[in-house]
Amino acid sequence: MSQANIILILADDMGFSDIGCFGAEIATPNLDRLAAGGARFSQMYSFARCCPSRAALLTGLYPHQAGVGHMMSNRGTRAYQGYLRDDAVTIAEVVKGVGYRTLMSGKWHTGGEYVARHRYDWRPGAPGYPTPLDRGFDQFFGTLAGAGSFFHPHALMADGELVDEHRDGFYYTDDITDQAIAMIDGARGDDMPFFLHVAYTAPHWPLHALPEDIAKYQGKYRAGWDTLRQQRHEELNSLGILDPVWQISPRDEDSHPWPEERHSDWEDLRMATYAAMIDRMDQGIGRILARLDEHDITDNTMIIFLSDNGGCAEYLAEDGWINSYVPNLPDGRPVRIGNRRDLQPGPADTYMSYDLPWANASNSPFRLYKHWVHEGGISSPCIVHYPDQVDAGALVHSPTQFIDVLPTCAELAGADYPTEYGGQAIQPAEGESFLPALQQSEWQRENPLYWEHEGNRALRIGDWKLVSKHPGPWELYNMIDDRTELNDLAVGESERVGNMSALYEAWAQRCEVRDWPLV
Repeated sequence: MSQANIILILADDMGFSDIGCFGAEIATPNLDRLAAGGARFSQMYSFARCCPSRAALLTGLYPHQAGVGHMMSNRGTRAYQGYLRDDAVTIAEVVKGVGYRTLMSGKWHTGGEYVARHRYDWRPGAPGYPTPLDRGFDQFFGTLAGAGSFFHPHALMADGELVDEHRDGFYYTDDITDQAIAMIDGARGDDMPFFLHVAYTAPHWPLHALPEDIAKYQGKYRAGWDTLRQQRHEELNSLGILDPVWQISPRDEDSHPWPEERHSDWEDLRMATYAAMIDRMDQGIGRILARLDEHDITDNTMIIFLSDNGGCAEYLAEDGWINSYVPNLPDGRPVRIGNRRDLQPGPADTYMSYDLPWANASNSPFRLYKHWVHEGGISSPCIVHYPDQVDAGALVHSPTQFIDVLPTCAELAGADYPTEYGGQAIQPAEGESFLPALQQSEWQRENPLYWEHEGNRALRIGDWKLVSKHPGPWELYNMIDDRTELNDLAVGESERVGNMSALYEAWAQRCEVRDWPLV
């Protein structure tokens, strides 16, 4: 059999229960098809934020070891330099050595800072600003920055050149798909196996969607976030993804009961727009699958689908999260920033988010969101479709982490992880291949799992998770009995807390983790 193709698909800021095969009411028939013919991992973990998760995913290292201990600004040490380190290798660099065409379409966000209004600081390809073409990819179309307009994205690159103008009808999710399909065609034309990273920005803010997609969902969320959370929790239980003994977490204390909401039609429209963004992404995935079928390579292609962190509770302009927009559209119209109830979300001249109460539903049944390392911030839906090796409809409950993806891809490709690359000694990979889990559902990682982001810390060993929301104390949960983290056992398990916290501190020292806030 010829070498397997690999497609790694990543959604952006999408919650654990936001696709159909993970409990959602959102129409995702193509992802559902992959789940029905493949395996779903119920305990796949990200690293709580866009760029740290991406750095870990691409390198098989913890974010600090990869150079992205926080975000994209350089904070003066190699663990916090804001771009991928030279003593790390990417999946593309590893599999390229065994004959793979390496392709990427979508969001990069691991190569320095690209503030929309500071173009004079942009230096793609310069030291400190590596693009995918500098890190092993043969072709790249996509954005170098973390977020931006879906209709007029900034820092868009194609064939190594920045793209300043966008054609009429441009919608970034569709163009990511179009370019991914063209890359597949090119690799097949040259009869080469390929690794393709498809990194969508949907459904990351701003809430930008096409009218026909929004229309599918408008009115479907008038029952509100409380009902939605409960419905999704029940569906996750019926699908076997969750254990029914885990109670749903209480509504977030910063939310409010749906009956008290005075702008229910507008809130319905915000969630409808968010759902439309996921729907359009799934449509694109369907077009990619159709092209694989046309080339008759579906059975020999491993497809992995993930989300880079949990649902996002950011309120944007009102919270100060607004450095990634261009103030005016090309025709001169101003972009109206913030969650204004006098505007409808969706069009290019708005810039909104869907806010905490809906994010609470996206992460059902878990607590907290993007940024934090409680389950709501790090639990990712995960689908692995590979007909040659995966039993259709399998469920894998073994804990896995983004760092496990590189070793998995390397094993499938028949590539050795290098000790040296480009004259530079390379750090040992931290991840472990989960290929055995596709055949043995009881497979377990050998090593503990660790997290740190903005002072939020966690460690998981087997059934136990130690976690802290900065600047709070350690909490301890038994994940077999209580994955929704409702019964803190730290007081009665002081010895276990001490032993686990010592392991965490040793890991943090080894990975050069700094205290938060950074100074």
